[in-house]
Amino acid sequence: MINYIWIVMTLIGLLFAAINGRMKEVNEAIFQSANEAVTICIGLISVLVFWLGMMRIAQETGLLNKLSALFKPIVLKLFPEVPADHPAIGYILSNMIANMLGLGNAATPLGIKAMEQLKDLNGGSSSASRSMITFLAINTSGLTLIPTTVISIRMNYKSLSPTEIVGPTLLATCCATIAAILIDRYFHRRRTKKGVK
Repeated sequence: MINYIWIVMTLIGLLFAAINGRMKEVNEAIFQSANEAVTICIGLISVLVFWLGMMRIAQETGLLNKLSALFKPIVLKLFPEVPADHPAIGYILSNMIANMLGLGNAATPLGIKAMEQLKDLNGGSSSASRSMITFLAINTSGLTLIPTTVISIRMNYKSLSPTEIVGPTLLATCCATIAAILIDRYFHRRRTKKGVK
């Protein structure tokens, strides 16, 4: 559906430009944007590779296991229906840690694997379980300690202080994550009172 929306918006834009005789500006914008996109992608790749390498080092040294052990009690409280030794817990922890380091691209496959495991735990049902809803809420709010992607973009655009975004990002994502958990719990309690599973 989203693809159709983008296609329609693009066609409307091109039609509007053709009617108003501004196709030259559209062509210039397309090529300039393509150039900027390549530049940004190369910058993002370098930062992503660096942080993925750091995650690999953390994994090899056991730091990742220590971080997982630190967050595991919190995750078990947030997902009481998931057994402590279930593979979903490992994927959820890995996803959360990757998100905290601002590695959204690395976190996505881990999040998909976590959802698959939670769906299996839900008996393969097409309806979302409580754990799936909680995971989606937490993953969407995305607590971030180091916003690597934003720092990289700011560096590409020659920001004088590309890391000044760290504090506001941490504050904003903390508030978003707390709000997501509270809203999730509120609606779960409401559904439980109504007797809806």
